Amino acid sequence: MTACELCGEDSSGRYLCERHTTALARRLDDLPTLYAEVGECLVPRRTGWGDIVATKSAAGPRSPLDEDVIDNINATRAAEVVHLWRVDVQRERWPRHGAPPPGGLAADCRWLGMELEWIASHYPAAGDLASEVHELEKQARTIVGDPAPRPQRLGTCVAISAEGVVCGAVISRLPGQTRVQCQWCQYVYETGLDWMRLQHFQPKEVA
Repeated sequence: MTACELCGEDSSGRYLCERHTTALARRLDDLPTLYAEVGECLVPRRTGWGDIVATKSAAGPRSPLDEDVIDNINATRAAEVVHLWRVDVQRERWPRHGAPPPGGLAADCRWLGMELEWIASHYPAAGDLASEVHELEKQARTIVGDPAPRPQRLGTCVAISAEGVVCGAVISRLPGQTRVQCQWCQYVYETGLDWMRLQHFQPKEVA
């Protein structure tokens, strides 16, 4: 009998039981949104929230950000951690393949999520992976609160390629977010004109 590496319960020969496999899938799905919101929380806002005051007492001008938080809880660090897990899982599963290039937090979380059944059944470090992803989630929630805010769907991207093709990818943003980059074509929406164009050129619903 193989017990789940996290709870010790019978897992029918798998390294993770069904409950912890499902929890890991949810956390991998949530991490990109959580760390996008972490980035929003660590940027001083013009209105609404007060500045986050630095806790360091070194001489000189005080930073408007909590530098200790930035050092330890940020999307760059989360992306590095998750990417290292992707590299190791790929090395175990396909040892003849080269290491994947960094693809960003969302891409690596999505890749791990797609390989989750194999990870739970065949990857000896599945418990460590699940624990570290859980820790990344907890760290982010210390900044953004719990539950985490959900992205708001704004419509589909209206950017036009050089070939005259409309992108059409879904555009979403977190509450309070004023700059959004399309994940497909990389077009950036941040000015009032951008938001007006996005709204104006949305496909009209068929009655």
